[in-house]
Amino acid sequence: MTSSKISLLGLKSQHFRHPLDLQATQALQQLPGMDVLVRSLVGPIAEQFFQLENLASGILVSERQLPDLHKLLLEACQVLDLEPPQLYVRQNPVPNAYTFAMRGKQPFVVLHTSLIDLLTPDEIQAVIAHELGHLKCEHSVYLTLANIVVLAAGQFGVPGGMVAQSLQERMLEWVRCAEFTCDRAALLVAQDPRVVASVLMKLTGGSPLLAAQLNLDAFLEQARSYDELSLSEIGQLLRQAQTAQRTHPVPVLRAREIDRWAATQDYQALLQQRPMLYNKEMKSKGGWRNW
Repeated sequence: MTSSKISLLGLKSQHFRHPLDLQATQALQQLPGMDVLVRSLVGPIAEQFFQLENLASGILVSERQLPDLHKLLLEACQVLDLEPPQLYVRQNPVPNAYTFAMRGKQPFVVLHTSLIDLLTPDEIQAVIAHELGHLKCEHSVYLTLANIVVLAAGQFGVPGGMVAQSLQERMLEWVRCAEFTCDRAALLVAQDPRVVASVLMKLTGGSPLLAAQLNLDAFLEQARSYDELSLSEIGQLLRQAQTAQRTHPVPVLRAREIDRWAATQDYQALLQQRPMLYNKEMKSKGGWRNW
């Protein structure tokens, strides 16, 4: 397949993982047996359930079915040096996308029709790349555990509820950190930070009717204002309370983070296909470890 994008051959997850994701993942790895538990007990059931659900209620994208979306998927996978997962489109009025993979079986990505209606092709590809970031980083085991914990947190009495709540907080913190990494994957494919920021802007307050009127520069200024208001001690406490129960960081914060990373030497080194230099720099900083 011919691509106008720079393909990052040999790209590894540690080349672009966000430091917060690394720290949160290492903290989760200290929970003994969680990985094995989710893979062995939950994985097979969830895999079969989602496979049947997608085949029954979604459109499987291919060369013969929605070929333009299929091309966007293949190009994104080529850039990230990743085997293509299955891609499904499902009718849903809530703009969203998600992914699942477990035990090395067939992974998949799902896009909602309302998301496709809202975004341009480049923005749709950025969303696909974000979901591919979860696959590239093997986030799915912990994503599954996070979903289980969130569902179970309210089902136990005291003191079980306190234990579940503590675990829920740790899992939600990890999920939010993982999203920063996947936004970086979106940027590596889009290769334009404004495309990724535009997705976040439209998901914040967009609609097919309003999309053409949205101003990206004004949205990025809004992100800086959010930062400034969070500098005080009270602002930091309010910000923590605001995000504690969220599965994703607030969109303005994500836009600011991706705008900052796009200006770094680390990002530029990846686009210039110098991962060995990038690895050397990161190792010297103690910035990443294999997991």
